[in-house]
Amino acid sequence: MIELLQYEFMTNALVAGLLASIACGIIGVYVVVKKIVFISGGIAHASFGGIGISYFLGINPMFGVLPFSLFSALTMGTISKRSDVPEDTIIGILWSLGMAIGIIFIGWTPGYAPDLMTYLFGNILTVPGSDIYLMLALDAVIMGTVYVLYKEFMALCYDEEFSKVAGVPTEKLYILLLCLIALTVVVMIRVVGLILVIALLTIPAALSRQYTSNMKIMMYLSILFGAIFTTTGLILSYYFDIASGATIIIVMATAYLLNIVLQKWKSVSGNRVDS
Repeated sequence: MIELLQYEFMTNALVAGLLASIACGIIGVYVVVKKIVFISGGIAHASFGGIGISYFLGINPMFGVLPFSLFSALTMGTISKRSDVPEDTIIGILWSLGMAIGIIFIGWTPGYAPDLMTYLFGNILTVPGSDIYLMLALDAVIMGTVYVLYKEFMALCYDEEFSKVAGVPTEKLYILLLCLIALTVVVMIRVVGLILVIALLTIPAALSRQYTSNMKIMMYLSILFGAIFTTTGLILSYYFDIASGATIIIVMATAYLLNIVLQKWKSVSGNRVDS
């Protein structure tokens, strides 16, 4: 492990994995508790339009994904809250529209689009230093916002109707939460790619929820799980020369399934002891 840190690309990869774990550990808890996994996937996939436009303009795709994902989040949140159109319909439309825009602009781009697969499926081993700084800045924004509005977000996630009656601006908070999800997508895109973002956003949070109902502890556990899974997946992908993003998700899914089996075994063993 120590010898791997001699390589700059491996150091960048480990830092990127830690930064992604912080973002998904915090926001993922809200996504799981609020049960908005589908809309999170919609924001992630719609942001592919930003990648296509970035390639067409010849700029870093990360800087194209950021405004496009925020725009998608604002659009989804505003329309779902202020119109009679079902939320899943809006998500489906914007999901496919963003992907279509990205495909068209990539088709208009002369030549071959380099590193496109990296943004679709992730490659943590190719994260440059400039992206690390962007991820660090986005993490700071996410942590600062959650620190200031922690109680309001908790009320929104657990009982939105009561919060609304109590005078909490639930609509604005919900849209802001979607924007934080959009920022989290940007942080995670180089780690696991757009296609696999949902797994990284939900599995650590869902696993932590198995052990506690306290939201703060849930976030800490989720960050810890995310860091362990991304590091393990990174090391395995390096030694076995396989896709890093997919390896990270397989490690996460395996851990989650093993946890389910373990919990079930404990439950059965406990019932046998009682009987």
